[in-house]
Amino acid sequence: MFRRKSSHTNQADDSASRDAKVSELRVALGPLSGRRLKFCTDVCLRRYLEARNWNLDKAKKMLEETLKRRSNYKPEEIRWHEVAHESETGKVFKANFRDRLGRPVLIMRPGKQNTSSPEGNIRHLVYLMENAILNLPEGQEQMSWLIDFHGWSLNTNIPIRTAREIIYILQNHYPERLAIVALYSPPRFFEAFWKVVKYFIDAKTFEKIKFVYPNNKDSVKLMKSSFNTENLPSEFGGKATLNYDHEEFSRMMSQEDVKTAKFWGFDDDGNCKAKVTPGPVRVASSAS
Repeated sequence: MFRRKSSHTNQADDSASRDAKVSELRVALGPLSGRRLKFCTDVCLRRYLEARNWNLDKAKKMLEETLKRRSNYKPEEIRWHEVAHESETGKVFKANFRDRLGRPVLIMRPGKQNTSSPEGNIRHLVYLMENAILNLPEGQEQMSWLIDFHGWSLNTNIPIRTAREIIYILQNHYPERLAIVALYSPPRFFEAFWKVVKYFIDAKTFEKIKFVYPNNKDSVKLMKSSFNTENLPSEFGGKATLNYDHEEFSRMMSQEDVKTAKFWGFDDDGNCKAKVTPGPVRVASSAS
C-alpha cells in the first residue's frame, strides 16, 4: 500500500525547493559588492522569485533591471530636504501608527496635491517607500497604503502618465512590498480614471487594491481586521484624529536620514563601505 505524503512533508519539500531556487538565483547573479550586496538579501531574492512565480530566468532579469535602476537613480541617497516641498500639504506621509501586523502605513491624500512635477512626485514617493522599508519589523516585508479621497478632483489628480510610471516602479522595482491599498470612499468620477489605470496593474497587485466604503459591512470588516480602529483616523473609519504637522514631520524625517546613511554604510564622502563578496560556488552532486 502506498501512503500519501502528509501536508507537513509537502510543505517541507516545497520550502526546501524554494530555498534551493534562492541559492540558484544568487549563483546566477554572480559576485556582488557594495550596495548591491546590501540590497540582495535572501529575503529580497525570494520576493523577486515570488513576483515571477518562481521562474529563475524571469526573476533574474527583473532583479538585474532593478539593480541597474538603483545604480542610476540612487534611491538610498535621496534626502528629506530634497523632497520636503512635495510634502508641505501632507499629500503623502508615513503614519504615526502601524497596521495590525506591525507594518508601516503610508497615508495618501491626492486632494492635497500641491505640485505639478511628475518627477518630484515620484521621487517623493520613492523616498517614503524606502524609509518605510527601512523601518519594517523583523519578519515583515510589506507596507500598507491608505488613500483618502476627500477634496480630490480631476484638477488635483496626477496625470495618467505619472500614475502609470508609479505603478511600473512599484511592480517592477518594489515587488511584493504592498500588503493592502485601501481606496477609501472614492468619488463616482474616480471611475473614469480607474478604468484607464487598472490596465497597467498586474494581477497580484490588483488583488491587494480594495475599494472601501464606510457604509459597506465588508469594507468595515476589512478595515477592522487590518487596522486598530483606536489608532485609525476618522477619515478611514477609525476613532483617531488625523493631524499632519509639516515641521514636526520634517524633524522626524531628518533623523531618519541619519538612520538611512548608517544602514547603507556611507562614509564621510558618501561612499558605501560594504565589501565585495564572491558569488556562491555551485557544487556538483555525486551520482547516486
